[in-house]
Amino acid sequence: MASGPNMRAPICLVENEKEQLTVNPEAIKVLEKITQPVMVVAIVGMYRTGKSYLMNRLAGQNHGFHLGPTVRSETKGIWMWCVPHPSKPKFTIVLLDTEGLGDVEKGDPKNDSWIFALAVLLSSTFVYNSMSTINHQALEQLHYVTELSELIRAKSTLRSDEADDSDEFVSFFPDFVWTVRDFTLELKLNERTITADEYLENALKLIPGRNPKIQNSNMPRECIKHFFPKRKCFVFDRPIKEKDLLVHIEEVPEDQLDCNFRVQSGNFCSYIFTNTNPKTLRENIIVTGSRLGALVETYVNAINSGSVPCLENAVATLAQRENSVAMQKAAGHYSEQMAQRVRLPTDTLQELLDVHAACEREAISVFMKFSFKDENQEFQSKLVDIIEEKKEDFLLQNEEASVKYCQTELKQLSESLVESISRGTFSVPGGHCLYLEAKKKVEQDYKLVPRKGVKANEVLQNFLQSQVAIEKSILQSDKALTDGEKALAAERAKTEAAEKEQELLRQKQKEQQQMMEAQERSYQENMAQLKEKMEQERENLLREQERMLEHKLKVQEELLAEGFKRKSEELNTEIDRLKKEIERTKEDKYSWAKLVVGELVRGLTAQIPGLCKKFYQGLKIIRKK
Repeated sequence: MASGPNMRAPICLVENEKEQLTVNPEAIKVLEKITQPVMVVAIVGMYRTGKSYLMNRLAGQNHGFHLGPTVRSETKGIWMWCVPHPSKPKFTIVLLDTEGLGDVEKGDPKNDSWIFALAVLLSSTFVYNSMSTINHQALEQLHYVTELSELIRAKSTLRSDEADDSDEFVSFFPDFVWTVRDFTLELKLNERTITADEYLENALKLIPGRNPKIQNSNMPRECIKHFFPKRKCFVFDRPIKEKDLLVHIEEVPEDQLDCNFRVQSGNFCSYIFTNTNPKTLRENIIVTGSRLGALVETYVNAINSGSVPCLENAVATLAQRENSVAMQKAAGHYSEQMAQRVRLPTDTLQELLDVHAACEREAISVFMKFSFKDENQEFQSKLVDIIEEKKEDFLLQNEEASVKYCQTELKQLSESLVESISRGTFSVPGGHCLYLEAKKKVEQDYKLVPRKGVKANEVLQNFLQSQVAIEKSILQSDKALTDGEKALAAERAKTEAAEKEQELLRQKQKEQQQMMEAQERSYQENMAQLKEKMEQERENLLREQERMLEHKLKVQEELLAEGFKRKSEELNTEIDRLKKEIERTKEDKYSWAKLVVGELVRGLTAQIPGLCKKFYQGLKIIRKK
């Protein structure tokens, strides 16, 4: 879907029936077709607060996500609408509308928490929708954010000194947007006009005091500030004054909506389209539609199994699937390109090896493009083995094509010689000389045949070997030669045969050397591309760690400015840990090689000793000659 999907209406992504979450396979099929990076906008909030209406406006429609006229929650589970980005054709926007929180008809309030957690995990922009004002009650209704440390894990295992890993959330949580509907207050603070963003930040200031009630009231504020470094606020006037029209707002023409509301909703949509980033996982792993579908299934399966969705586990599962596909794509690219570029038989082995090297380089690039987190280079090592097998198959096909072609050509060229032998043409005085001239002409004509391939000398040598007994017979029956001349001719033939054999051995030794050099180039190419990829991953990790540190320092500064010195000091441990991690990451700049000591290195070097053995065996044979 190069230009984005063409969904006419939303589809349920995660069904929520009888307190059980189920992934809709039809929705996954839609996502699997989206190979573009996705910008995921999810909206949550109390039921009957107009979330669906805002999402419809983002889709550029009045209808789509269902709006209900009663106090009953209409949206169940999570609904999805994939639409092309209005100004960025290389991206697809995925809108996620969630069922209303706090529905009194629900039996298990935990269900709301899971919907909230899923929306956070899946989105790159997370919109929280509420009514009237951001006050104590509104923040209390946002208690779900305080439960995230119990519902989400960043890492599969915790350090011994960690109660949870919520400090890591900032590295992969979405941007946070608070939308306040039917806002009736003036945006003023201490008689000063303020922005909606300042209004939000003021509401998130911690309340001084240590009693449990104040502490509980501060928890949502702390969590929002700790988990979501990028925050934005929009306030909306009531879209229309007439209550009877309000319940059917999707039917109201645009020009009849309140002027302020039209401007406000336009600003909201513009901000979302301009500022929503592609969904990424840790270390800047870009999420496509197909990857998003895999994440949905992984998270929902974890919830249904009674465990907690873990980003690290989800990424590992995704990596296994993606790396397997990347390996198959790379191997397929190699086979396809080799078949297109190689015309069998090649004139020399080096010609085939040069094409192989170019195709292998491209195949490795394909793998690097589509793979990520290939632990211990498991899949790259398998790719090396697959390409090696395919190369060996091409080498074998090349040899077979050369043998077949050379035998056919040599048979045609030697037909006259064979017929002369059959007719007894050489069974006369001086016949041996006539035979040598006829055989010499066959060899000379054979040398003029183009593109005989790698088996040209071997096929010729086999032909000459087949003529040894015939030549000996002709020589012995030639009455024009003395016994001494016959002995000299026999010795000369023996020497020529030995030289031909040595020439053939030299060719094989040269080809073995070329094979060794090709293996070395293959090793170097794999190492070079792997080094480049790992350096990029290290840079991504470093940027992520620095962003986390910057955010922690900002939160610490805000706490200190608001008079919460103890809370500010509590962040020191985490800040120190991050600083140490950043230093370790910087120090690892030149130690990337230690990460590749494993299957890849063993796989590549295991192939070279075998070639070395063959190479030196051939060299010994030649030296003996």
